[in-house]
Amino acid sequence: MHKDYRSLYSIPVVVAALGYFVDIYDLLLFSIVRVSSLRSLGVAEENLLTEGEFLIQAQMFGMLIGGIVWGVMGDKKGRLSVLFGSILLYSLANIANGFVVNVDQYAWLRFIAGIGLAGELGAGITLVAEVLPKELRGYGTTIVASVGLMGAVLANIIASFFTWEICYWIGGGLGLTLLLLRIGIFESGLYNQVKASHASRGNFFQLFTNAYRFQRFLSCVFIGLPIWFAIGILISFSPEFAKVLGITEPIAAGDAVMYSYIGLAVGDLASGFISQYWQSRKKVVLLYITITFVFIVMYLLNPIDSAFLFYCICFGLGVGVGYWALFVTIAAEQFGTNLRATVTTSVPNFIRGTVVPLVWIFGLLREHLGILWSAFWVGTGTIVIALVALYFLSESFSRDMDFLETD
Repeated sequence: MHKDYRSLYSIPVVVAALGYFVDIYDLLLFSIVRVSSLRSLGVAEENLLTEGEFLIQAQMFGMLIGGIVWGVMGDKKGRLSVLFGSILLYSLANIANGFVVNVDQYAWLRFIAGIGLAGELGAGITLVAEVLPKELRGYGTTIVASVGLMGAVLANIIASFFTWEICYWIGGGLGLTLLLLRIGIFESGLYNQVKASHASRGNFFQLFTNAYRFQRFLSCVFIGLPIWFAIGILISFSPEFAKVLGITEPIAAGDAVMYSYIGLAVGDLASGFISQYWQSRKKVVLLYITITFVFIVMYLLNPIDSAFLFYCICFGLGVGVGYWALFVTIAAEQFGTNLRATVTTSVPNFIRGTVVPLVWIFGLLREHLGILWSAFWVGTGTIVIALVALYFLSESFSRDMDFLETD
């Protein structure tokens, strides 16, 4: 292998990938153990969906707040402060989550864990994008995302052997172990240059003081809408969808999460390499949004009569939304070093936070249209918004990262 590629296996890339692996384990664990944990807490069978929606909204609301807090901290205090602080918070919250005795406690701890989980991906991608040469950063962020997404597979495997309480404790333990591995990691050189220059850093409100900057921010957020519609609604509530689709075989949310995230890892790996080959971010995102829509239609409107076919479509949905790494990389490339962590951390969490209004709209339409058609129209809306947002974004492939945002 050419010596230039050795930087892809440097400590920042490896540690960011492992951090995202643990992050995804903890983030998706609730979707996997939702039914078993709520039943254990005495929630009635008919309330599993509504209580599950409430807890997902609590977690995602926490991530929305955490995305802003950690993003600003990443620009003001450095990328490493977020990598250490966020993993400590969500690890302790997940350990505590294994001791809850009612839904209210569960909700508060999912909220706190959500705040912690919000910092991991953005800080990791920002650091990797800044320490790698521009010709390789697409590969680096792809490695981080592809390795990280397999955390969902581990979560499902662990959940098949242990109780939901132990699953949360294992997740917290993994996070604390990773914390020790991060001691030797170094700060981004670009960030150190900006810090030495005393330029304004991490001013979240600066995103709203310039029309073009605000448009870039909104576009970065909206191109990711279909991703968390697919994961937050179609995959998280897959047992409920399967019943309405008439699938008589039992469908486990954990298996749906696992197969979709294997697809996501495959899609992310492929999208990164295709992007490097095409030398374009936008063309690849357009391709993947189109694939996502095809599988939304197949999931909701095609006759599915077996668990095998259902899980195959879950895998396909995962492949379709496998532009997650590309989407976060685009956010990092669109903004200057003094706002990069703020944007790169807040954008994916704003997208995760959109699960809250999406679930609300889905629930509102469900009363009138039923579960399948309400999901179809919400999903179609996310696709249209993502395509419009993509149109207004400029191409960022091979853009030099050494620039600042100024008024």
